[in-house]
Amino acid sequence: MAGNEHRATAAAILPLVGGAANVTSVTHCMTRLRLGLADRSRVDDSALRALPAVLGVVEDGDSYQIVLGPGKVARVTPEFARLVDESAEAAPVPAAGTAAAAAPSDTPSSTSDVLATRGAEIRAERRSRNRTPLKLFLRRIADIFVPLIPALIGCGIIAGLGGLLVNLGWAGGLTAALTAISSGFMALIAVFVGYNTAKEFGGTPVLGGAVAAIIVFPGVAKVEVFGTPLVPGQGGVLGALGAAALAAYVERWCRRRVPEAVDVLVTPTLTVLVSGLVTLYGLMYVAGEVAEGIGTAADWLLTHTGAFAGFVLGGLFLPLVMLGLHQALIPIHTTLIESQGYTVLLPVLAMAGAGQVGCAVAVALRLKRNTSLRKTVRSALPAGVLGVGEPLIYGVSLPLGRPFITACVGGAAGGGLVGLFSMLGTKVGATAIGPSGWALFPLLAGNRGLGTIAAVYGLGLLAGYGVGFAATYLFGFDAATLSELNAEPLAASASTPAAAPAATGVTQPGPAQPSEP
Repeated sequence: MAGNEHRATAAAILPLVGGAANVTSVTHCMTRLRLGLADRSRVDDSALRALPAVLGVVEDGDSYQIVLGPGKVARVTPEFARLVDESAEAAPVPAAGTAAAAAPSDTPSSTSDVLATRGAEIRAERRSRNRTPLKLFLRRIADIFVPLIPALIGCGIIAGLGGLLVNLGWAGGLTAALTAISSGFMALIAVFVGYNTAKEFGGTPVLGGAVAAIIVFPGVAKVEVFGTPLVPGQGGVLGALGAAALAAYVERWCRRRVPEAVDVLVTPTLTVLVSGLVTLYGLMYVAGEVAEGIGTAADWLLTHTGAFAGFVLGGLFLPLVMLGLHQALIPIHTTLIESQGYTVLLPVLAMAGAGQVGCAVAVALRLKRNTSLRKTVRSALPAGVLGVGEPLIYGVSLPLGRPFITACVGGAAGGGLVGLFSMLGTKVGATAIGPSGWALFPLLAGNRGLGTIAAVYGLGLLAGYGVGFAATYLFGFDAATLSELNAEPLAASASTPAAAPAATGVTQPGPAQPSEP
């Protein structure tokens, strides 16, 4: 029955993205179905957002992303890919603009439609601004680590379970097995990073993995650099990333110059040899120093300036997301998890989502007569509590303008509280990246007992909820906007196109679109 449900969801999505002939690639991350599309204009955004299973849509560079939520996306994606593969005789793709022409009217039918349209416009503007060389590079780096998130989560939860059993003194014989299961992936994560890096930079993935495997090979302890023996794993994921990127470059260089008759012998050999030597005698040492510096800097930041650092990080994380700069944090998180067992930054950044939740509740209470927007909040709020914030951001706070700012204030308050406890000696970390909100509880770790860590994180969430709610309720709307958005809908006027704007209670809804932070 569940399989039929997921296939039905995939079948409902496929024609709305232009059919199988318009889909060039199908992947997924923690919460989103990520599609490559031949022609973006063939997508019916409003119809997609109206599907019950769809929490929102996001465009990020060349990827069109449909937010389905954790768990569901992993089940819908293979069904969607299967449908695309099965469509050997797919119907012709409609001409550009056909989907838009099929819409009943250009006039939004409700405030939620107006805000969704504005959210799409903001996403489009952000996408065009984010296509800078730096941000495109950061996006490629993120694409290396995103496929690793499910394994990080699974192993992180198993590690947490093992730690809980050790603390309770239960199942002593089982804890060693759980440790082996949870640690195996982390011991070899450099290999997976190398594989994905080579794939992303145009090389042969297995050659990238082979070069990255040098970093974790125990035999490197016999190699001396600057008079000091190397340590297996030195440099970690950063070294693996650099080594595999170099391998991809060497391989491409060889492909252009080595004769085809000997290419199969010469190119792989030179790729592994050259990049392997550079890795041993340069990258491992340099990347090791950088990784150690990242850990030291993170510890110092939260130990000495915890409250201030948490306030800034929690408040600015969503603007960083809007700028596309948050992707630079992914290798930092992974490096901290690899070196320390957890990242102390993620719980602080997760407070940004708590501010969004509090903001959304305040919006719903302030706009009691706006049934369409309240419906949007009700449908998106559960996902927001679990850390999937896109529907609330792009459907509610960001299009409204000022509530996005007050939501960031809530995130700053929660981050500041978690940072304050770090200053007082209680570090709260996460053993994996990806989940946020309440979904992060099973992955919490730190330098105190699990109960204490969970309590601090919970207090941070409550602070984010409360301050986000209060700031939005008190300062989220000026009088004119509040009156405009809270107008009583005129159901009788909805039947005529001329009266449609009056029926929504919104003519030019909300404050001016905020400039990109």
